[in-house]
Amino acid sequence: MWRQSFGLLGKSYAYDTTGSCLLGKWLHIPLYTVPLCSAVVDVAIQDYVVDVAAELIYQNKRQISTEVLFVFPLGPNMAIYSFQARSEDAKVQAMLRDEVQQLHEATGGWENLEYLLDQSQYLGEVFACPLGTLSPGREVVVTLRYVQELPREPDGAAHFVLPRTLHPYTDLHAWGCRTSKLHYSLLLTASLQSPRGVVNVQANFALTPLIYTAQDRSTAQVSLAGGPPSHHDLELLVYYGDPTAVSAAVEKGDPEAPPGSLLGDPVVLVMLAPSIPETVIGQHQYGEFIFLLDTTFLEHAQDSLLFFLKSLPLGCYFNIYCYEENSVGIYPQSVEYTQDNLTEAMQRIPSISSSVGDTNLLETLRSVYNNTPRPRGHTRQLFIFMTGLPPDKEAIAAEVCRHRNSHRCFCFCFSEDSAALAMALARETGGEAAYVSSDNSMRVVVLKCLKQALKPAAEGVSLSWTLPHGLEVEVPGDTPQFIFQGQHRLLYAQIHGQAQDMTVAKGVMTLQYSLDGQDVTHSLEFPLCPQGDGRLAGHRLAARHLLMRLLPEAVSGSGDEPRHRAVEISLTSGIICPFTSYVGIRTPQRVTWYQRPLALLPPRQSLIPCQIVELRGSHKVSSCYPVSIWVPPGWLTAMRASWLALCQVTHGIAALPQRGACSKACKPPPPSISSLKYVDPVEFVLCSSICGRWYTEAIAECQELVALQNADGSWALTSGLASVLEVDENELKRKMPGEVMEPSIWATVLAVTWLHRHDKCYRDICELLEAKAVTWLCGQAVSQLDKCLEAANTLFGSSVKPSVFRL
Repeated sequence: MWRQSFGLLGKSYAYDTTGSCLLGKWLHIPLYTVPLCSAVVDVAIQDYVVDVAAELIYQNKRQISTEVLFVFPLGPNMAIYSFQARSEDAKVQAMLRDEVQQLHEATGGWENLEYLLDQSQYLGEVFACPLGTLSPGREVVVTLRYVQELPREPDGAAHFVLPRTLHPYTDLHAWGCRTSKLHYSLLLTASLQSPRGVVNVQANFALTPLIYTAQDRSTAQVSLAGGPPSHHDLELLVYYGDPTAVSAAVEKGDPEAPPGSLLGDPVVLVMLAPSIPETVIGQHQYGEFIFLLDTTFLEHAQDSLLFFLKSLPLGCYFNIYCYEENSVGIYPQSVEYTQDNLTEAMQRIPSISSSVGDTNLLETLRSVYNNTPRPRGHTRQLFIFMTGLPPDKEAIAAEVCRHRNSHRCFCFCFSEDSAALAMALARETGGEAAYVSSDNSMRVVVLKCLKQALKPAAEGVSLSWTLPHGLEVEVPGDTPQFIFQGQHRLLYAQIHGQAQDMTVAKGVMTLQYSLDGQDVTHSLEFPLCPQGDGRLAGHRLAARHLLMRLLPEAVSGSGDEPRHRAVEISLTSGIICPFTSYVGIRTPQRVTWYQRPLALLPPRQSLIPCQIVELRGSHKVSSCYPVSIWVPPGWLTAMRASWLALCQVTHGIAALPQRGACSKACKPPPPSISSLKYVDPVEFVLCSSICGRWYTEAIAECQELVALQNADGSWALTSGLASVLEVDENELKRKMPGEVMEPSIWATVLAVTWLHRHDKCYRDICELLEAKAVTWLCGQAVSQLDKCLEAANTLFGSSVKPSVFRL
């Protein structure tokens, strides 16, 4: 559980050595944690998916009763499908129900979740469930199950990290924390399975020897040896045999589910990881790069936009959209990246004052998706700049999700309120997101993302299947059109029908794609005999993918069928969606406060909120225990009321929010309809607004030089270049080696050499520009570069090495 003390934002809080929270100067409200006593964790890893079952025992060691709230942060691609809590006096069983709003109104205690929503230091989604009162010395046993897609390491290993809630060690890097031994026991066992065979397991903690449970080494077991580490996460790397560009494992369905249903049929777990070689930065490249900018950004960052455009490679396509109340495209559709088109684009960017109305990013996205065809052979990537949170964020999320397999989004937000949307758009499309706090840091961050966007990709990805008579395949969710270098994709294919003998039947899966204009084909034969331990991790993740495909249509109001289908899948798989809700059924097992005739009455059931909520988080505070805690809800309500009273007395100091208290009668906000729910806050990049003076000066020095560079990477020998280099133009011409027939060759060598002077460092902001320049030089006059470099070093008094020019 979340061992964290929820204090105030700003400066009106403090932590003492007992973990209490100090409010203001006079008011003291203690927030105590209920410690974890033991954890039993059973991990089942099948190729690149995992099913985790955990039993956690907590004990109230204080002398007074405590109200408790269980909070479980959700990681990327993770979904809880079962939850239960048992104590001596009560049992809470979380169940998925339809009609979310009615169930919200039927449950109490939402004000505590509302406070958690506002005041948490954690950013991202959490599963939260109030569990009632825990008496002194009593225990509560929490059982939960979740499934998760695992990341694939470059060497092919599946990477599993045990959540901090299941291993709440002390973070020694947090301020004010003290070293101590773990006060709980941990029993961890892992079963591993793959038709390719389990080759090896590595961990950052002591493991028992790997024990194979099948002769073909397709299944194995391993356990935690000794005590768990007290200062870091538990991580496992699982290696499989025959690493290829494609793998497939068949998971058997639920025998109790109807045949033909998602849970009843076998599901193929497919991993696609094409082998894509590196390319030289700056060379001719394919790709379509679309910049979506609001007018506030354009007012203050046209110089930065020039940096980005000059860093694009020859051979690509580009376009720029300026969205305000109406979206404006520089071109009707993307155009080839040439000097003429680049010059025209910079001239046509409107210089408009900042709009006071709503920014219309949604219509701009729809225009890009529906009205601008993608140039054939060019992967589409969007660079979205948001200075504020668009009012129609849910519709934007749904629109991007609908086209998630046809492009990538790189999102840059300039306000904290738009961070969650930026993260969601980037994650769902395989891109990146960044919070940018200054113009200087923005250039580095955007250029870093542009380097990622310039990586080569497998284009036109398609899968075909050859199966025995009587079987057919359906993929719940679209196959991605592109897979970029270093990426992998997990797909789930439902097998319909019945073959004569599934125990010996085999199927063939063929992956086809285009790489740098060449067609590539990978075929894999795999056994169709379903395997698995009945935990249905692949089936539940397939349900999650299918829900993601259904939700945009379900929320668009195009009919009831998509919504009914989404509700059915959610309820049968246990994976929550916007139309269903977790509701805890709390059943008192005995009446402890009255032992006479009333105690003979049957137990009374009550509904309690058991929600997945999006926490806003705060990077202004830190905690020794950032992952799991018992928070007493009664204190939360009192704390909020006291906090608001302090706000009135002190006239709103310490940046207190303006939302006001939430009474018992207040209703929660309507359920989110965004299908982009699974966001990894760890992957979000926070860029400091503090840049060194040398860095600011370096950007200013480079700005003029960048403005003079041509789209092909070259510079012309002009008075403007001489002014930037601080050398007289006539002297530049006199120093040009006699072997050089083209002045632009000499000018380009001078510019690159100037960037590499011994006392300067421009690599972060000029790497792409420099690479394009060197590529142009190598294609023009390799034989002249030695003499040019020697003359340039003499002119600048530098010692730039020939390797800079690939010599």
